[in-house]
Amino acid sequence: MAASIEHSSSLGAVDYKTIVDVGANVGQFALFARERYPTATIFSFEPLEDCWGVFSRIFEGDKHLQLHRCGIGPSNEDAAINVTNENDSSSILAPAPTQVEVFGTAVHTTKKVELRRLASVLDSGQIAAPALLKIDVQGFELDVLRGCEELLTCFDSIYVEASYVELYQTQALAGDVIEFLRARGFALRGVFNQHLDRSRGPLQADFLFKQAHKS
Repeated sequence: MAASIEHSSSLGAVDYKTIVDVGANVGQFALFARERYPTATIFSFEPLEDCWGVFSRIFEGDKHLQLHRCGIGPSNEDAAINVTNENDSSSILAPAPTQVEVFGTAVHTTKKVELRRLASVLDSGQIAAPALLKIDVQGFELDVLRGCEELLTCFDSIYVEASYVELYQTQALAGDVIEFLRARGFALRGVFNQHLDRSRGPLQADFLFKQAHKS
C-alpha cells in the first residue's frame, strides 16, 4: 500500500502539527501525512471494519496516530454504508449512474457503522495549530463538514475531495461545499488532482481551503 503522494504539491507549504483524516480507508493519506509531517499528531476516522486491520498493521507502534473506528456525520447515530467492489468507493450514499458507468462501482453489501460528530470524539485542546482537516468520503462531504462545525475554527486548512457532478445519489456538489465553507470564513485557495473523463469532462477534484484571515 503506497502513500497518497499526489497531495505533495497541494499540502507541502505548511508544517501541520495536527491532522484530522476523515475517510482514512486503509491509511493511504495518513501514510503520506506521516512521511511529510513526521512529528504531527494524526487522528484518523474510518467506519469500515474491512479497513481497520490493514491500517493498524501499517501504523503499529505509532504513538502519535489514533484510529477512530467510526465515521464523522451531522449527528451521533448508526448508519448504513454501501460497501462496494473497491472499498475506497464505499459510501453512506448509493452510487449514481455516472459513478457506475465511469468507475465501474458496484455495491456488494451494506453494513451498519457508527457516525459521530467530531466534537463528541475530540476537543479543541487536542487540535494544535497549524491544523489540517482532510475529508475524502465519496459524496458525504457536506454532512461531514456539518458534523465538524463546532471545531472548524481550530483548522487552518481544510482539504476536501468533492464532485462537480452527481457521482453519489443526492450528494452535495463542489459548489455547495465551497459556499458552506465561505460562509464560515474559509476561502478556496486551490484545486488539485482533477479527474477528467473523456466524454463527460471534469468530474471531481481536491479542493484546498484556508481560513480567510490566515490566507
